[in-house]
Amino acid sequence: MSASFLTVRDLRRQWKPHKERLSGHPTAIRFHRACSWLDRAEKLDGVADADLVLINQWIALNALYGQWNPQQREPFPDRESWRDFFDRLLKLDGNGRISGLLQEHKPLILTILEDEYLAGFFWKDPTDQNKQVARNLRKKALSWFVGKEWTRILDQVLDRIYLQRCQLIHGAATFGGKLNRATLRRTTQMLGHLLPAVLQVLIDYGADADWGALCYPPMQANPDARNGVKYRPGLPR
Repeated sequence: MSASFLTVRDLRRQWKPHKERLSGHPTAIRFHRACSWLDRAEKLDGVADADLVLINQWIALNALYGQWNPQQREPFPDRESWRDFFDRLLKLDGNGRISGLLQEHKPLILTILEDEYLAGFFWKDPTDQNKQVARNLRKKALSWFVGKEWTRILDQVLDRIYLQRCQLIHGAATFGGKLNRATLRRTTQMLGHLLPAVLQVLIDYGADADWGALCYPPMQANPDARNGVKYRPGLPR
């Protein structure tokens, strides 16, 4: 079965043997959190609730790639974290599931990359010149496919989707607004293909890999504490 057609229920069923042996492990918590948000995205109307679909999809992805910086005591920046995550994931992907998905959905990817409204550099200086620069990225992206530069392709696509995510989260778009329906349709489609594939690779190859320190691990009160409230790691939530 293609990862694009796997539901959260399918993925959880495949993950179950890992879940039983990795109870409380950071990777199990990442998987659990990601599935909880992806499950919600699946239940939403992809047209009427496209804004909410994208937000839930990105949270699911963020649950997987997020990294905790122990020195600063806060999460590492998103781009740094997802680049590290996907670089490692692609190396683990023995079946080439991610690269195959990128090839399968190349037309969608090229359309996302050439859309000036998803390019951060365009918004810094929204001129006709930068609009053309964005549209010329199709040629450059085609060379990335020829060179099998999967990490670069993923990074560029996620950078575009992240811009749309930020527009929604930071109130820079109207809920259900007409102006961004086309870009939302494309970005939610792309994450809808990518997320199940990522989770499938984790099931097949990444369950025992170290994906770094977990951001905000679940905690529960220690009932035996006498002086103040003590906390200890809890079960996934």
